[in-house]
Amino acid sequence: MKFILYILLFQGLIICQFNEPANGQVSGNQAKKAFRIIKKNAVLLDSIHQLLVVYNETSEQNSAVLVAMEKKNKVWRIISSPIPVGIGRKGFAAPRAKREGDHQSPTGFFRLGQLFCYDKIVNTRMPFIQTSSEDKWIDDPNSDDYNQHVRGETKANSYENLKIRTNEYKYCMVIEYNMHPVVKGFGSAIFLHLSEGEKPNPSAGCVVVTQRDMEGLLNWMKPELKPSILMGNEKILMTGLK
Repeated sequence: MKFILYILLFQGLIICQFNEPANGQVSGNQAKKAFRIIKKNAVLLDSIHQLLVVYNETSEQNSAVLVAMEKKNKVWRIISSPIPVGIGRKGFAAPRAKREGDHQSPTGFFRLGQLFCYDKIVNTRMPFIQTSSEDKWIDDPNSDDYNQHVRGETKANSYENLKIRTNEYKYCMVIEYNMHPVVKGFGSAIFLHLSEGEKPNPSAGCVVVTQRDMEGLLNWMKPELKPSILMGNEKILMTGLK
């Protein structure tokens, strides 16, 4: 009996790396929901060992919860207390409904891709590019470089500079939405990046975290564990993505 109890305690262990929960009951409920979301989408996660589960309660909310999880010996465990994040100003788009300029975050399962950082040295094992004033992300749907990184000159009529006057892109990680393949007009420049201030703010479609939480995530991530993100409205994710 004692052995069984130890196993159950181990599987339910929550390792708080990034921040302490403000409300234990709320935090526990959010964690349980993340486990249920993973169970409903298990078929997508077979080769993934690090995952950010990001969800909100109603699709129109421009804020959400992020739960960092890691799989070992086929068992998922929570790595941090749930983290508040900002998402698109108009919440999450329905699956496959995200479009350029709609101010919604996409729903789906995506790999976390290229990391851009202002600094030369960053406390992370993830490979990164030190951002320069030449780095751009193309959001012009008519450009051949749509939803791609370009360093240097571009003929695109619209793009985002990846090094700006504020620290919002100090750490900027690509969420690989609409990239394999790229479909013109379906949305671009979806990043995991920093908030404007001390609290996460809504965005044009990105996932926004505080610097403290981002640094915790980057310190935890390992490229060989294929860090990914599963994001969307709670009810949608609970039904399982197709």
